[in-house]
Amino acid sequence: MSILYDERVDGALPTVDKAALLAELRQCLPDLDILHTQEDLKPYECDGLSAYRTTPMLVVLPERIEQVQQLLQLCHARGVPVVARGAGTGLSGGALPLEKGILLVMARFNQILEINREGRFARVQPGVRNLAISQAAAPFDLYYAPDPSSQIACSIGGNVAENAGGVHCLKYGLTVHNLLKVDILTVEGEFMTLGSDALDAPGFDLLALFTGSEGMLGIVTEVTVKLLPKPQVAKVLLAAFDSVEKAGRAVGDIIAAGIIPGGLEMMDNLAIRAAEDFIHAGYPVEAEAILLCELDGVEADVADDCERVREVLEKAGATEVRLARDEAERVKFWAGRKNAFPAVGRISPDYYCMDGTIPRRELPGVLRGIAELSEEYGLRVANVFHAGDGNMHPLILFDANVPGELERAEAIGGKILELCVKVGGSITGEHGVGREKINQMCAQFNSDEITLFHAVKAAFDPSGLLNPGKNIPTLHRCAEFGAMHVHHGQLPFPELERF
Repeated sequence: MSILYDERVDGALPTVDKAALLAELRQCLPDLDILHTQEDLKPYECDGLSAYRTTPMLVVLPERIEQVQQLLQLCHARGVPVVARGAGTGLSGGALPLEKGILLVMARFNQILEINREGRFARVQPGVRNLAISQAAAPFDLYYAPDPSSQIACSIGGNVAENAGGVHCLKYGLTVHNLLKVDILTVEGEFMTLGSDALDAPGFDLLALFTGSEGMLGIVTEVTVKLLPKPQVAKVLLAAFDSVEKAGRAVGDIIAAGIIPGGLEMMDNLAIRAAEDFIHAGYPVEAEAILLCELDGVEADVADDCERVREVLEKAGATEVRLARDEAERVKFWAGRKNAFPAVGRISPDYYCMDGTIPRRELPGVLRGIAELSEEYGLRVANVFHAGDGNMHPLILFDANVPGELERAEAIGGKILELCVKVGGSITGEHGVGREKINQMCAQFNSDEITLFHAVKAAFDPSGLLNPGKNIPTLHRCAEFGAMHVHHGQLPFPELERF
């Protein structure tokens, strides 16, 4: 792998006697399930980013919060690192374990504790699946808005850790916008509540700070989420374009017209063909790009917005605009988009899913840049976008069995993220930084900002035991990253010279 590992992770962690730690855990927590043999540990060596693999020293599967608290207290006293994991669907190596640490699996905390119809909220444990919340709230005509493509499997604790989004985040926001309260345990085993049952809480907004912190500040034990009334009606327009640039410009035109769709998604031809072969959603396979635009609300408003959006799309150069005939076709349209990742997996031995965010106005130019990088590195790229909020997911196709292709996939992925930063965007929209994008943190942030991030981490976890080596690079790493770009004459940002 081309990733630059931090010496503080690989060399500075304390030496832990696995046998002694296992014996102490069994003595202090006799009812805690602990996996320690090689064959039992192997299934936990990676999250959804399978290119990075590490076999953990031990895996623990608690069933009671008291077990988690005692485990953290023991690990803190012994200086043992802890990496939390939910369903393991993350795509940035955020739940990648450590050879010298414990992997804390929270999947057994899967109970929905309360659905409050009047207050429009749900209290859930961190292992509850995203989709299960909406299913439980459905009898009350309520639902949970954030809907990542992995919602059938991903857990709400992981959604909080990565600040997950989904196809409807343009109108309804990311995880952080749909939380009321999160209960956590600190590295010392102390209980804390961030946020409140009310719409706001006094003091610093620690709930927003914690959301997206990737398990580096504490362990989620309970989440209170907002529930929304189901819209009276939802309609989807499918628009086909003969160029990705036209589709990209149409996205900005829709928002500029004062229309905020429930979802606004874009797919290029490679993604369209893969999804159509897999789902048979009725996509026009000859189109260079399609947009899916969902409008929801009361029927009169939705009907009016559909006509306005149709006019915008046709003016933007759409070769075809099609309104889903009924609810079944609407669901089919979305099924094609939500299954784009596995669909692409059917046409390539491997693919590398990126996650960057850009200003909407930059979409056409960034698409051209990705096409140029694809040609330069000799790897196909299928583009799938949460186009409405500028969150893009280029899927880089490669074959790990061909020498050098994985490294080329990583290289083009890094270049795409640096392109996002160059046009005013970010290296992640919802997948998080984890281990995957830690080099590109050096492209987005300067030394003062990274030093501040370390200070925030130290305020919650002074000993650096929670998920070490993720998200925040050391200044030494950034100096290496900057030197590497200087050597190749490609230093993306002048502030890197400060390291």
